[in-house]
Amino acid sequence: MLPQSKTVDSKAYTFDPVILREYDIRGQVGKNLSTDDAYALGLAFGTFVRQNAEGAKDGANLCVGYDGRHSSNDMQEALVKGMMESGNKVEVIGLGPTPMLYYAVKSRKAHAGIMVTGSHNPSDYNGFKMTLQTGPVFGEVIQKIGKIAESGAFESGKGSKSEIDIKEEYVERLMKDFTGTRDMTVAWDAGNGAAGEIVEILTKRLPGEHHLLYTEIDGDFPNHHPDPTVDKNLVDLQKVVREKGCDLGIAFDGDGDRIGVVNENGDVLRCDILLTIYAKEVLKNHPGAPIIGDVKCSQVMFDEIERMGGKPVMWKTGHSLIKDKIAETGSPLAGELSGHIFFADKYYGFDDALYCAVRLLNEIAASEGAMSTLTKHLPKQFDTPEIRIEVDREKKFDLVPQVIENVKGNLPTEMSVSNIDGIRVSSADGWWLIRPSNTQDVLVCRVEACCEEYLETLKSMVATEIRKLGYEVDWSGNAGH
Repeated sequence: MLPQSKTVDSKAYTFDPVILREYDIRGQVGKNLSTDDAYALGLAFGTFVRQNAEGAKDGANLCVGYDGRHSSNDMQEALVKGMMESGNKVEVIGLGPTPMLYYAVKSRKAHAGIMVTGSHNPSDYNGFKMTLQTGPVFGEVIQKIGKIAESGAFESGKGSKSEIDIKEEYVERLMKDFTGTRDMTVAWDAGNGAAGEIVEILTKRLPGEHHLLYTEIDGDFPNHHPDPTVDKNLVDLQKVVREKGCDLGIAFDGDGDRIGVVNENGDVLRCDILLTIYAKEVLKNHPGAPIIGDVKCSQVMFDEIERMGGKPVMWKTGHSLIKDKIAETGSPLAGELSGHIFFADKYYGFDDALYCAVRLLNEIAASEGAMSTLTKHLPKQFDTPEIRIEVDREKKFDLVPQVIENVKGNLPTEMSVSNIDGIRVSSADGWWLIRPSNTQDVLVCRVEACCEEYLETLKSMVATEIRKLGYEVDWSGNAGH
């Protein structure tokens, strides 16, 4: 059993404010997160949905799923208890990836749902991703749920619980949009995360030859950390792709909502470049449509979307913020450099890495050449990965305004500044970004340029600005990991 760090009072409960994050609730088990928090969240979220969702006044229909972390089953049991005591009908879909929970909410027309997951965080972390039928739960709504718990003004009633297995149904929905016209050899790395069983079921349905890595769900993540945006976590996948002569390799994060991809040569495709592949077909279906990318995405991506007749939209980082922007703009496709990719073209608009895998197989199968031919026309850029700089939690959101103030009047005239999310300084030949993370106590930096020489120039600019804040940049990418 998990540590019981606090006692839930029937009248009030206060979450550690650190765990109430921008996009979800997430903390360290035994330190600032326990089953008491899960139970209180069940009460507060169940209350919030009953009071705010249409048709839920007399009790909401809620779905719950959980990932493979050792603490997740106990967490979901406590969560469900609170949901039931606040007078709701709960369907537990069991162990699986986050997008399967999102799918359950959509397909079963539930009022809302919660996924118990620590995503790609270390094994001693866990948390809760929340969604309504009408859209994501984030920002002020998460704070409001925290206030409901603090007030103790919970709804009550006789709830119910049932357990359902929708794995086959979910895979059937993934396969619905598969249009592959030729067999391929594909390597898959589930990273011992929650997507493992679905990968096994899906690949049995797909034509071609499939090589599966680490599909056994294991909360210790014994083979490598389940974060496909970190290149060292793709080494095993690259090896299989090269040794088996695969057409591509696909990797997933801990809860299956983020994708990582390597081509037939084992070269890593960043998700902004991956978006250009998807955008080609999507823009045929939706000519002139807005395609959204977050501020960390390559200028090459935005330029390519425009070249193909789309309307590139740069927006804030964060899966909930992107989903909200999709609803606002009617965008059929959006993505983040971190691997969250959202299809509202033929699909529901949430981030589903397994669905993204199916759509990618379609694109490669329909092409006349190898995967690398789909991106060979793009201009070569030189860039850094996401660099994370650990900073003081209390100061995190005050640092970027200092940078903005420091660069005023000090930038070359050919450079422009965007403050959509942090600060992104651009010229015709490259750009740099500094922004505060909403999920970690870090500043995130990224730099891209047309040549190595200019890349070094921009990196030097970033290092200078970071140094003014009292920190140093480790361009190897080790800082903050």
